[in-house]
Amino acid sequence: MRCTIVPPHVLEHVADRHGDEQVRELVQRTLTLDNEQRLTRDAAQLIAQPPPATTPVAAKRTLHDAAHQETLPGRTVRAEGAPATGDQQVDEVYDWLGVTFDFYNVAYGRNSIDGGGLALVATVHYSNGYDNAFWEGSQMVYGDGDQQIFKTFTGPLDVTGHELTHGVTQYSGGLEYQGQSGALNESLSDVFGSLVKQYHLGQTADQADWLIGQGMFADSVHGVALRSMKAPGTAYDDPALGKDPQPATMADYVDTDSDNGGVHINSGIPNHAFYLAAAAIGGNAWEKAGRVWYDTLTSRRVPTGADFATFAGMTVATAGTLFGVSSTESDAVRDAWTQVGVKIT
Repeated sequence: MRCTIVPPHVLEHVADRHGDEQVRELVQRTLTLDNEQRLTRDAAQLIAQPPPATTPVAAKRTLHDAAHQETLPGRTVRAEGAPATGDQQVDEVYDWLGVTFDFYNVAYGRNSIDGGGLALVATVHYSNGYDNAFWEGSQMVYGDGDQQIFKTFTGPLDVTGHELTHGVTQYSGGLEYQGQSGALNESLSDVFGSLVKQYHLGQTADQADWLIGQGMFADSVHGVALRSMKAPGTAYDDPALGKDPQPATMADYVDTDSDNGGVHINSGIPNHAFYLAAAAIGGNAWEKAGRVWYDTLTSRRVPTGADFATFAGMTVATAGTLFGVSSTESDAVRDAWTQVGVKIT
């Protein structure tokens, strides 16, 4: 399963509209690589939850350098416990893998991505000017960007948190990467990508920016991030990128055949629902709203083809179990889905 942080509709717009031929060629190569992987892998790959780990909980990280080639994993350049290498991309990813590991362990008692102590493997410097980062199904992969539109994929912590959460979803039973279930898959990665960043920075819900991918754009780009959970549709508006197309409510749901039925676009709706719930509950978002979403994903046997309404109903049930059916938390979760126009089933 190859789940990329930059949606194809963004790359396609750059490939069609950017004035620099070299940038267009690099972006088109990125699209080609992404499409080839989607054709050779089952995007609905499901892996059962493994048994609880019996070994001590500790991150096991290995970093590789693809040296601008496309063979994975590449040359090993840093192992767990080894000192910094001086390569910024290597050392940033090493740190962010550790932060994400610690977040899931401390916040939810999860031992790595699979719950059973899975080693965290990552490759940097993938391909030449590759404009993406992705979870490959067993490891993380980062390109260096073209440096005119995308300057970094290793810098923003939430990129690593987002992509590793695709692994959490994968090992929790999976969500079919198509239509609303695919948008839920993407949204869960945004939710926990943002929570990893908030946890690391010690931010409460009202202090967080709720942006995904802040810092990856070059300075010339008119945009703050790839997506905004607080205000979907406002993250960027740039001639080369187009305008952020994410809807915040079902009234603007996008029916499309592209991007597996708009999984990166319509994820704005459940993203906004989570933001509204977290903001209404207040405090550290990973402690209550995040716990509801995490327990729903990992303990409720979410159907692989779940739509928004099904998942919404399951989060309300989880909130009732955790905090009481008439609690402030349950009311906040129910009201959040109502505000984005999702009818709970």
